[in-house]
Amino acid sequence: MTPAILQARAAGIRFAVHELEGAHRADFGERAVRALGVPGERVFKTLVAQLDEARLVVAMVPVVAQLDLKRLAVVEGAKRAELAPSRDAERATGYVLGGISPLGQRRRLPAYLDDSALGFETVFVSAGRRGLELELAPKDLLAVSGARPAAIARGPGGD
Repeated sequence: MTPAILQARAAGIRFAVHELEGAHRADFGERAVRALGVPGERVFKTLVAQLDEARLVVAMVPVVAQLDLKRLAVVEGAKRAELAPSRDAERATGYVLGGISPLGQRRRLPAYLDDSALGFETVFVSAGRRGLELELAPKDLLAVSGARPAAIARGPGGD
């Protein structure tokens, strides 16, 4: 049981947990899409970005899209954004890369969910371990994670 699953359970929301095979390889998102048999626009990766070389924020975008760092900076009122170093992301969230969940993080960071998620009944995010996915309604993901919707993705699934 991961902290993400425990937080979802404590919140009393409806969710499903999906365990995937071959989870310890590098292309986590693509493998999740294939294993789940859903469009890549419904499977979201959780990234940690660093704003103005100091503040950390969480960004959830479809695995088939890219995080638009300029848009994220604008939304957060920062001058610039870049992906956080992996050790900082892992230390702040309590999860390893490829298994970072927007739920149950060690330290709750400001979070954004690409607004494309709002067009689906359910979306998938990491459940806090490589190869473990949570399926839940976007509105529940926003409520439990404290995230705000924003247009932060580019490419398929984003703008």
